[in-house]
Amino acid sequence: MLDARPNILLLMTDQHRGDCLGIAGHPVVQTPYLDSIGGTGAYFPHAYSACPVCIPARRTLMSGQRPVTHRVLMNHPTLLDEPTLPTMLSDTGYQSHLVGKLHLHPERKLYGFDSAEWADGPGLGLQMSTRDLDPAAERLSRENDYVRFLRRRGVAMPAAPYGHGMNGNGYPTRPWHLDENLHFSTWCADSAVDFVERRDPTRPFFLKVSFFHPHTPCTPPPCYWDLYMGMDLPEPVIGEWAEGCEARARGTLVTDQRVRLERQTMRQYMAGYFGCITHIDHQIGRILSIIPANTIIVFCSDHGEMMGDHCWMRKGQPYEGSARIPFLMRFPASFGLEVGQTISQPVELMDIMPTLLDAVDVPIPETVEGRSVLPLLRGGTNWREYVHGEVAGACSDPRLGPTGIQYLTDGKRKYIWFPGWDVEQFFDLEQDPRETRDLSGTSERADEVARWRQRLIEELSGRPEGFTDGERLLKREGFTSRCLE
Repeated sequence: MLDARPNILLLMTDQHRGDCLGIAGHPVVQTPYLDSIGGTGAYFPHAYSACPVCIPARRTLMSGQRPVTHRVLMNHPTLLDEPTLPTMLSDTGYQSHLVGKLHLHPERKLYGFDSAEWADGPGLGLQMSTRDLDPAAERLSRENDYVRFLRRRGVAMPAAPYGHGMNGNGYPTRPWHLDENLHFSTWCADSAVDFVERRDPTRPFFLKVSFFHPHTPCTPPPCYWDLYMGMDLPEPVIGEWAEGCEARARGTLVTDQRVRLERQTMRQYMAGYFGCITHIDHQIGRILSIIPANTIIVFCSDHGEMMGDHCWMRKGQPYEGSARIPFLMRFPASFGLEVGQTISQPVELMDIMPTLLDAVDVPIPETVEGRSVLPLLRGGTNWREYVHGEVAGACSDPRLGPTGIQYLTDGKRKYIWFPGWDVEQFFDLEQDPRETRDLSGTSERADEVARWRQRLIEELSGRPEGFTDGERLLKREGFTSRCLE
């Protein structure tokens, strides 16, 4: 018997800034296919990653839980024991398949997917998450399905995906060195199209397509690199409050996150980053062209990319470049939802699991803390006031040392507290969306800052780290715990 429930397509990028979409108003980035999802569905401009780092963000998406609940607040390899989105769907008859990056421990654990074409990145794998396996199992685990694909296509050079010489977490950038049809993003789209063509036609499917880029190395095919190198690209924004911006990149490690790149180097980095996004967008266009009409489509990223703003690179920061993510949804016409909506309420990754389960009438586990956005899409107004975000350990500043991060935002205001320094910041995102003016010390905003500080005290009360005594925030030296056992 044919199961007529909607299919589900979850599209995900890695390290994709929330403002890097055409529909978000970016001045140069071209994303026509992604824009069409929001334009004929819904766009959420105030979407955030509660822990803007790869593993905790992906655990949040898969479990529907806050980082403090699933216990990982920084990249840390450990089992995810809670019910997952693919488990819930597979158990109710969905044919579930993963393409690309999962980034959970241990590698190749399916976490509820019926099948997978798995590769957490262009390279072999993550050694840290296979340390408990025997040598033979470790070798097989680290040879991901993308590397196997390259070998089948006759690419014999050692470490072929990194033959361009660019570091996987560094700022040096150049065009892709192999044929375009061998690029990781193209492989993801090929694999997704192949699954849709070969699926069981009597069952609805859940397909997660998880691209590795625009995560570094930013190495798009040459035509996409050339597209943006020929444009007048925006400059990073440096806040009035930002210290250490005299730092330069020459002579530092290419993986350093606290740097200020020279203009030409930054232009190359942006061209590579934007080029990866547009390449992915065009590959997503291929997938959309063969997806059945009765398909729910969600697009998001795990976190953003600072891209030189305030002299920071990469992720793990509470600022908009790192914490804000793209978030788009489109539902079949049978749902009767208004198309082209812009939803202003603050949403986050833990809302995806309950939304999709709600949409296909699968019971939402009691472990889930996120909320379905379907009531918002139907005109409801009862929603959370803000998103609470945190990272256990921020990047080390050479003067101040490591510290954790706490932040709150509703997309209009943002309150930040650094526990290791006992430093506050406060931004009016409506008047200052690039966070150039820290208002935490101004007398005219003192009452507003106090209200947001009290909200954070309430969020952190009772936590084992001792962030608060219930009346005030308390300085916490060094890293907060990476994994709350």
